[in-house]
Amino acid sequence: MPPTKITVIGAGSASFGLNTLGSLMKSPALRGSHIALVDRNAEALGLMHRLAERLNREWDARMTLTTHTHHAEALPGTKFVVSAIEVPPRERLWRMDYEIPLKYGVRQPYAENGGPGGFAHAARNIGPVLEIVHDMESACPDAWFINFTNPMVRICDAIARYSKIRVVGLCHQIYAAYGMVGYVMAEELGIERPEGHFSTHADKKYWPMVGQLARQAVELVDIKAAGLNHFTWVVDIRDRRTGEDLYPALREAWKRTPPQVEPLTRRVMDAFGLMPVPGDEHLDEYLPWCSDPQTRPWEKYELELYDWDANERHRGEGHEAIRQMGEGTLSLEPLKDASSEGAQEVIEAAVGAENRYHLAVNLPNEGQIANLPMGSIVETPAVLTGLGPRPLTMGTLPEGVAELLRRELTVVRLCVDAAVHGDRQLALQCLLLDPVITDLDVAGKILDDYLTTYREHLPQFWK
Repeated sequence: MPPTKITVIGAGSASFGLNTLGSLMKSPALRGSHIALVDRNAEALGLMHRLAERLNREWDARMTLTTHTHHAEALPGTKFVVSAIEVPPRERLWRMDYEIPLKYGVRQPYAENGGPGGFAHAARNIGPVLEIVHDMESACPDAWFINFTNPMVRICDAIARYSKIRVVGLCHQIYAAYGMVGYVMAEELGIERPEGHFSTHADKKYWPMVGQLARQAVELVDIKAAGLNHFTWVVDIRDRRTGEDLYPALREAWKRTPPQVEPLTRRVMDAFGLMPVPGDEHLDEYLPWCSDPQTRPWEKYELELYDWDANERHRGEGHEAIRQMGEGTLSLEPLKDASSEGAQEVIEAAVGAENRYHLAVNLPNEGQIANLPMGSIVETPAVLTGLGPRPLTMGTLPEGVAELLRRELTVVRLCVDAAVHGDRQLALQCLLLDPVITDLDVAGKILDDYLTTYREHLPQFWK
């Protein structure tokens, strides 16, 4: 394949940056390309650059490597921007997104992508992301923006509606579906099920089990899911060996599964007829039945919060590992399995004019889900091509499922419009339509507190 230029923004990240770098550098198809590493944290960027130089030497990647503390320096000539930026400090702000509504009696289930926390999180990130894509309009207008920043749907919607840049959002959450199927149908599929408590929660202690199950299941079954990122639904599941429809067997398998395994997922599946994909802790962000202070559903469904302190520690540990790998005192072997969660595949397909099936991409709705609004960001399978990702048409979703998604899409649009224009009224409407909020006055208090607390990050609301 001809060399290309890839700009990685947020390259200093101990997770995203490391996996993206390892994935791109090991790709034979991208050998000899130019990777521009961008991060405002000069120290973290320096660590990643040193590691990249070692990878270049030892893996014979023949890459041109440059580093930049501002994205504008890196954009000229870029064909693909891979971005996972976050307004820092990530964990501290996320905790505040959760704790501010708590002062007014609103306990969010997770506070990252939906609920009031989803508004605050998106509003902070939309401004910096739009700055990047508007600079791309001048420097590299034909480049693809490959987004990993959350809230995925809101960020991609902002880019799609408020810039001329082509955007695709990528996320590995579809593998939670394979992990769940691997667990509940282990006997039917002949899958080895590890000992221990199964959960799709983001805590690292659960990852090895989910990963082991998902790797086995993906070889045996084909899952097609459709909906919104972190709020998508299995519409078809089949045995790869026989083509058999496995949905009836999956429903029976859930009935035999211990009740403490993903209890919210199975209740929603029973009510709406389709299995939601993301696992309980992401699913709960978008549902109106997970925040009631009287029934305390977080206890009934054993919903776990994100462990902000532990993940802040893991970030530091990750940067130390990057330093050691860059210095040559730690093996590069783990990076041989690094995954960019689809970025490498999107780029290789586009550069080489290939056609590759991909399990889940986030793109504007051009009819791939017929009963969701056109132009809204939806997640479906796709074919990765020389023209970029081309989504599969998935038909219509059951009306109850579609209505849950349509309401969330209205919240998404109001959130994006409010953040772009600094419009307090639209922001209030966004909170009032969110399923977590049940009181007009409380919504106003939460909004005022958010806008005051985050004034530094949201100056558009104070003009």
